[in-house]
Amino acid sequence: MTPPHRNEAADSEPGHLPVADRRQVRRAALHLIRQDTGAFVTMIVFNALAAAAGLAGPWLLGRIINTVRDGGGVAAVDRLALGILVGAIAQLLLARHARYLAHRFGERTLGRIREQFVDRALALPASVVERAGAGDLTARGTTDVATAGLMLRDTGPDVFVAAVQALFILCAVFLLDPLLGACGVLGLTGIWFATRWYLRRARSAYLEQGTAHSALAEVIAATASGARTIEALRLRERRVADSEAAIERCVDAHDRTLFLRSVLFPSIDLSYAVPVVGVLLIGGVLHDQGSVSLGTVIAAALYLQQLSQPLDTILQQVEQLQSSGASFARVEGLAAAPKAPTDSVSPNSVPSARHPDGAPEDGRIEVDGVRFAYSSGADVLQGVDLCVHPGERLAIVGPSGAGKSTLSRLLAGIDAPVEGTVTVGGVPIADLPPDRLRRQVVLVTQEHHVFLGTLRDNLLIASESATDTELKAALRVVGADWFDGLPDGLDTELGPGGHGLHGSQAQQLALARVVLADPHTLILDEATALLDPTTARHTERALAAVLRGRTVIAIAHRLQTAHDADRVAVMQDGRVTELGTHDELVKTDGAYAALWHSWHGEHPTTP
Repeated sequence: MTPPHRNEAADSEPGHLPVADRRQVRRAALHLIRQDTGAFVTMIVFNALAAAAGLAGPWLLGRIINTVRDGGGVAAVDRLALGILVGAIAQLLLARHARYLAHRFGERTLGRIREQFVDRALALPASVVERAGAGDLTARGTTDVATAGLMLRDTGPDVFVAAVQALFILCAVFLLDPLLGACGVLGLTGIWFATRWYLRRARSAYLEQGTAHSALAEVIAATASGARTIEALRLRERRVADSEAAIERCVDAHDRTLFLRSVLFPSIDLSYAVPVVGVLLIGGVLHDQGSVSLGTVIAAALYLQQLSQPLDTILQQVEQLQSSGASFARVEGLAAAPKAPTDSVSPNSVPSARHPDGAPEDGRIEVDGVRFAYSSGADVLQGVDLCVHPGERLAIVGPSGAGKSTLSRLLAGIDAPVEGTVTVGGVPIADLPPDRLRRQVVLVTQEHHVFLGTLRDNLLIASESATDTELKAALRVVGADWFDGLPDGLDTELGPGGHGLHGSQAQQLALARVVLADPHTLILDEATALLDPTTARHTERALAAVLRGRTVIAIAHRLQTAHDADRVAVMQDGRVTELGTHDELVKTDGAYAALWHSWHGEHPTTP
């Protein structure tokens, strides 16, 4: 059962879900931090304390050198050495607790990101998802969310701790001697230039890498789901070529990011030695002049040597930060995607005194002068006019490519017409909010889905308050008597690792959801295509009996469905060319009559 949605706005790039810019990413990150401010501040405090404890070692070692040079006793040296040990233990305990707090903060924040992503994904109109491709949404919800979570749980805290440590170490060097501190900072300029060069190129490179992964996921998903069609139409070589092209694009994207890293890391490694060497040389000259003590020079050199560890952490993780930042931008991009309408009246809707709150006045569906085209192509529908009365059973027939399925999507509110209107009770269908739209119109196609969970879970999606008796009755209405043979009845697990349903059973499950949903209008587009003709006709009649009084619009590929309908609409080349009852259309000896006689293997009589 496909819940109808609507695309209110075009994507930033046709066919692609949007990607958040740097400002949006920063705003989203700050919003996540504000949701757990207490934990974030506590994490900062413990990281700062751990960094401060780590400064004791080099300073005390410098004091030991000066004490020995000045002829101090063993007791004094032992006290200083004990101070080094205490500082190291304190740093270990504080850093451990800071990491624990960081992981807790990261996991809670990751949970919020996942929940937010699911909410946004469910709010996307079906047409937006279809144009973007399931592969893009899947990649964002799996790989990108996991990568963003890694940044919050591990990379972000690691970089923050390292940044605090680096800041404290530089401050300690300046406190020892400002000239030695300035020498050390100047020696780090090579790292600044290398990092700046990398950051200018990394974001676009990692965004391209993410896009390439999405394209590959889309090709693989489409190939796997359409494997039988590919084999039947002998498209194997073409799909292999498409897969190889997508893989090659991924390899090229990875090569680009690898090149950036291969320039960055050697430059950084070389830059680490420069400030230490510079401080030793300048410090030696100053010591000879009596400006600084030997202990101060040694302590400054040790601090700068110690600085390499946090800097190494920052620069090693900057690559992961770029990858994670690009992933977070793709995840956060869903916030800018078009949304389904809310309960408020759409600004594009025409105000009406009959329904000021946007609620349909009745179940009358009217299609007036509708034109529609996909992605600025040729018109698929060309001036369609149609009126469906409440409680009517309408069958729409015609050759392939006539626009039947496209019309069904507009009737279900999935797409909005380029020109003209499609209304229910005087309200544009595409302007109805999702909850009201699902109560008003339900579209069922031959594409169906079995969700992970029990048979009961799969049915309760349509009606959360339904009892077991109602669930079983819905299954029997659609001829799904096979559920009686399931090992655990309604509690049988379905899907991978559980009981597998073949195509016709899954289709019956989808139709049972329709019975439970009890919509005002039901649109069937090849909804019984996987059932044998006898079962299909029995199911359609059973549905008609259960949904008596409801409007049923059927895209009829079996003319028996049209025979049982109240009226039949014939579509050709995107237009409704004939409209009437079965008997009326057969008597007119037009396109429908030709289809009917051909279906029965008859030759129409020539007057």
